[in-house]
Amino acid sequence: MAFSDEIEHQTQTIGSELFSHLKADSPSALHFAWWDERILDWCMRHEGLKVQLFRFIDVLPMLKTSAQVAGHLKEYLFDQKELFPLAVQRGLNFASHNPAAVRAVGLAVRRNTRRMARRFIAGETPAEALATIHKLRQQQYAFTLDLLGEATLSEEEAQAYQQRYLELLTALAEATQAWQAVPLIDTDSAGALPRVQVSLKLTALYSQFDAIDPTRTAAQVKDRLRPILRTAKEAGACVTVDMEQYCYKNLTLRICKEILEEAEFRDWPHAGVVLQAYLRESEQDLQDLLAWAKTRGTPIHVRLVRGAYWDYETVVAYQQGWPVPVFTRKWETDLSFERLATILLENARFLDPAIGTHNIRSIAYTLAASQRLGLPDRTVEFQMLYGMGDALKAALVQMGQRVRVYAPFGELIPGMSYLVRRLLENTSNDSFLRRSFADNAPVEQLLSQPQAAHHDGLDELDGRNGLDEHGPRHSGFQNEPLLDFAQAENQQQFQTALESVQQQCGHSYPLIINAEPLTTDFHLISRNPSHPETIIGQVAQARIEDAQRSVEVAQQAFPAWRATPVEKRIDILLRAADEMRRQRLELAAWEVLEAAKPWSEADADVCEAIDFLVYYAQEMRRLAIGQPLDNEPGEANSYFYQARGIAAVIAPWNFPMAILTGMTAAALVTGNSVIMKPAEQTPVTAAKLMDIFRGAGLPPGVLSYLPGLGEEVGEYLVTHPSINIIAFTGSREVGLRINALAAQTTEGQRGIKKVIAEMGGKNAIIVDNDADLDEAVQGTVVSAFVYAGQKCSACSRVIVVEPAYEVFLKRLTEATRSLHIGPAETPSSAIPPLIDQAAQQKVQDYIAIGKDEGRLVLQMDTPTDGYYVGPVIFTDISRRARIAQEEIFGPVLTVFKAGDFDEALSIALDSPYALTGGLYSRSPAHLERARQEFRVGNLYLNRKITGALVNRQPFGGLGLSGIGSKAGGPDYLLQFLEPRAITECTLRTGFAPSPDSAQRVL
Repeated sequence: MAFSDEIEHQTQTIGSELFSHLKADSPSALHFAWWDERILDWCMRHEGLKVQLFRFIDVLPMLKTSAQVAGHLKEYLFDQKELFPLAVQRGLNFASHNPAAVRAVGLAVRRNTRRMARRFIAGETPAEALATIHKLRQQQYAFTLDLLGEATLSEEEAQAYQQRYLELLTALAEATQAWQAVPLIDTDSAGALPRVQVSLKLTALYSQFDAIDPTRTAAQVKDRLRPILRTAKEAGACVTVDMEQYCYKNLTLRICKEILEEAEFRDWPHAGVVLQAYLRESEQDLQDLLAWAKTRGTPIHVRLVRGAYWDYETVVAYQQGWPVPVFTRKWETDLSFERLATILLENARFLDPAIGTHNIRSIAYTLAASQRLGLPDRTVEFQMLYGMGDALKAALVQMGQRVRVYAPFGELIPGMSYLVRRLLENTSNDSFLRRSFADNAPVEQLLSQPQAAHHDGLDELDGRNGLDEHGPRHSGFQNEPLLDFAQAENQQQFQTALESVQQQCGHSYPLIINAEPLTTDFHLISRNPSHPETIIGQVAQARIEDAQRSVEVAQQAFPAWRATPVEKRIDILLRAADEMRRQRLELAAWEVLEAAKPWSEADADVCEAIDFLVYYAQEMRRLAIGQPLDNEPGEANSYFYQARGIAAVIAPWNFPMAILTGMTAAALVTGNSVIMKPAEQTPVTAAKLMDIFRGAGLPPGVLSYLPGLGEEVGEYLVTHPSINIIAFTGSREVGLRINALAAQTTEGQRGIKKVIAEMGGKNAIIVDNDADLDEAVQGTVVSAFVYAGQKCSACSRVIVVEPAYEVFLKRLTEATRSLHIGPAETPSSAIPPLIDQAAQQKVQDYIAIGKDEGRLVLQMDTPTDGYYVGPVIFTDISRRARIAQEEIFGPVLTVFKAGDFDEALSIALDSPYALTGGLYSRSPAHLERARQEFRVGNLYLNRKITGALVNRQPFGGLGLSGIGSKAGGPDYLLQFLEPRAITECTLRTGFAPSPDSAQRVL
């Protein structure tokens, strides 16, 4: 049904009537609501104040003492105090200088914040929620209850979430028996309606909810959802499944359809799902839902909302380089809302429509369209949030419309995040409530049709988060986008690649020296760590004579390669990147099988390899210009770089494509010839990389592929007098030995060897006493255990400041216990096997040591086929214990308790390593102290400590964690180059030409 003059005229008439009701029902200064509006008004007018105030409210639940409350209040708001009314300014000044006022300030802030929270949260207990909804029914409002609480991080928490809904439905069913009927909300033209309705989130029913493995996730969720639906059906209640982030959308819809097609629920009409108008895909989703509902033969409730994760969706999409899934202008979302509402109304027999909005234009349009279609009275239900738009709710009831209040309930303290979202909605720049009341926008403007011509300049993307309508405001290098495994197409393509690669296992691979394939009498046997009986490939094992030959070839190739124009070298790297993109899925599949990297980790490794190729190509173009120098009359000065010579690249197995590619590409593009020695455990992946470089047009001899034993060919290369650069990533023991050997000059050596070595870490995360524990637990689990802890950046120590320790440890333990251990080719496997039997035995030895040194909190069982070690957590251990000091390179985590932040920093820094570190804190002062005092190569604040990206988090350590500059950063290529300065006297018989500003290039 397209726009028509009749519908538009009726929309304007209904909208004007609603606005007239609102003006008559505005709160007076005698009510708390009036004062709340004044506070929100201050926030709306000052963006900096709004951000700081809401951040303070967000952290408040974790503040246990008045001193903490007052301290954080000062940190967040003292610099903004001049924006408050004079009385508030005086209070802040008094509290900041008078310790006696601290307790009073703390109590007052907590009391008033809880009072404001009660405006938006229906109660802390089921009994309080029942009292609230009873009052709502007296006002002729229906309700849907939504359970607040912590994010579901463990199966224990998921089971508790399910149990609370079962108990809630039972309690509500009993309470309804005594309720008086309210015809306006308890019936429609078809008859009686369920009096009880609840809303729930599917992600809360399964802690490992992940669209990368939809079959496993759907099965687990449906097992927990069935008892809830069964109880609701028996109680005569309705259940609506909330829609969450975009990455969960497709799987959420799939689960809803599958479970409602089951015989037990196929004829049950009291289940529903939410659709978000701001998603570009929602119209197609609604059409698919309509077709499904017709086939099912039983209607389904559909709650149409605008969507509550706009900032999140846009930021994630830009960070990942994915298409933005939401409309980027408000008028587009408004137009989408009306299109979707029209489809719902036209198909009300199959899709029972609920319109969730506070936007009067949308409400008026829905009523006008409903009348135009001749739908029976009260066919449409309007849903609004508890504590928001109360005058609008009352106006709709006066007009005889069904209104349902979305009422969250639960503990006020854990519910603060919900409160913050509501406050942000009330004060956002494009909020209808803000524009209606605080900004006093004209009624004609607020009721205008949602088209660009009516909204130019009013609702463009406002530049938050560094975004504009074209995306992030940056130029130049862009990271290769990761695969979005929430998309079924990507899952299927990756599975197909895995199957293809599995058919190629067992082949033989030669050495490559001077562009010639060479076989040897010895082989490295690459095995699948998930299934050790499966041979990935047999790779020719280089011996000393092969290494000697590779050095001779590299020497011969070096002069011509050094003289090769920079643009040609750059072009070879870019061609290699293009080929890597074409082979991306297959390369990642090889890593899944050979390195036992989970799907997303393998894909990320290939993307990082592409990033290195492109970034170093761009960096070389910058460096090739040289550096400007001062030129006095009569002289010409130039400063430029030249290649060092021959580079020996000795790479690890845990990032078999990315790190090997990065070190090799850096050496090549700077004009050095390279001998590439991959890790003994992943030589097949390296062979694939060698094929890519050869195909990109490298001249013979410039790059050799030399798989072999580190103690044999690796040591030979390190000590050879003709090797100029050694680029190494691996253990501290080997890295220090390489550095010591390289420092010794030998006969025939013409220069000092340059060693670039990244040597691991004993990385710590600090969890402050005010940290968001949902984020801290999840970030620690990912940092410590994903890929079985086999990352040099992985967290092996977590230091928790009291009083957060006990709660954090319990949630961490249960979240870890819920992880799936299994073969890397299984998409849901978070914990794959270790790389080989030697690694397995080494980690098991450390676990035995840990049992003597501290208290074992968790040790998980593992499959027997493969080199598995399950996650292990220790506590009550000395900071000087071996498992607290030595790099283990496996899923072993030690948890420390710190009395305060000072002690936490001291423990974190008590290590010879200094690679990565992290802090979860909501104290601006502690975050700043960490920047200054938590001296590690890569420090991460309020996020996981793994997953560095080229040009965004250049990677490399301090202390005994590394020698050299950061990979993927602006200084990295300089390590492969030597600077030269040339001065020419241009004075001839008294004549000096103008200095030539052109710079020499390599």
